[in-house]
Parts: sequence; structure tokens; C-alpha cells
Amino acid sequence: MDIDQAAVFLAGTILTALGFIIIVIAAVVINNIIHKYWKSFGWNLLPLYMQKQEPVIEEPKIERKK
Repeated sequence: MDIDQAAVFLAGTILTALGFIIIVIAAVVINNIIHKYWKSFGWNLLPLYMQKQEPVIEEPKIERKK
């Protein structure tokens, strides 16, 4: 690998990383704008059995002798 190939590789790596960073920043900004103005319809797309339910814990009944 000579100096020209190394320089091209370094520049390509830096520009690729900057491109990914710009895409991530743009996605975060767009997500924040959509979240600010989004009005939820209140629909639940998950079925009821998929939702977390708190477990019901029943204590055993103790029968006392008279």
C-alpha cells in the first residue's frame, strides 16, 4: 500500500464516518419533531394477552379447629 492509497483510504473512512453521524443526527431531529406534534389515536396494536399483567397472589386459607 503506497501513500496515495493510504490517503484515499483515510479520507474515505473519515467521510463515511461523518456521513453516518449526519444521518443519525438527522434521524434524531426528525424523531423529535414528529414526537412533538404527533397526536396519538389511543389505539392499542398489541392484543390484550400480550400486555403485562400483574400476577395475582392468593394467600392460602387456614382452617382453624374449634
